[in-house]
Amino acid sequence: MSVEHLEVLVEEPSMEAALELLLPKMVGEVTFTLHPHQGKAHLLASLPGKLKAYARWLPDSHRIIVVVDRDNDDCKDLKKQLDKTSLDAGLATKSAPSSGRYRVINRLAIEELEAWFFGDWEAVRAAYPRVSTNVRALKGLRQPDAIAGGTWEAFERVLKRARYFKTGIRKIEAARAVAENMDPRRNSSPSFRAFRDALSELLSDKGGSRASEDAG
Repeated sequence: MSVEHLEVLVEEPSMEAALELLLPKMVGEVTFTLHPHQGKAHLLASLPGKLKAYARWLPDSHRIIVVVDRDNDDCKDLKKQLDKTSLDAGLATKSAPSSGRYRVINRLAIEELEAWFFGDWEAVRAAYPRVSTNVRALKGLRQPDAIAGGTWEAFERVLKRARYFKTGIRKIEAARAVAENMDPRRNSSPSFRAFRDALSELLSDKGGSRASEDAG
């Protein structure tokens, strides 16, 4: 049975705002519902109960996507935690499918959502034309998933230098503005590519029947 609907759990409204505009570019006619939380701690704390509830009613044509910022956590440890929570709820994950079939995809934004923005600087320039064209050539900003000291803080500094958000970035507003212009095919952030490719694989193999696991 092909995938018809996605339940997408995210940690905060800014990711919800970005995915509202990004997902239609990536999933076509597949429907989706976004469920924002009050931060990462809230999502992780509520995830066991929510996944157990999903396990009781989730139709075979539905899948669950969980997207969490890595922040300062170890990537592998956080991914293992998410996968264990899913398996404990009785829902097979992409990295540990049951009979070759998985119901949950856990993905990390490394380090934060704004890394995905640095990965598509053309989209940022379309939303905020005064930002520099060569930001990605600057030391410390060349690799979107390796920006140190806080990715959203770095993004805010770049925008402030271009005379945007002088009193502080409005994250939801910025997420919508950039995501509207993003092209999922050109993003250079490895964590975004892992998210994009997992969705593509899920939808192309009619329901998540492959057992392979990609990075991120």
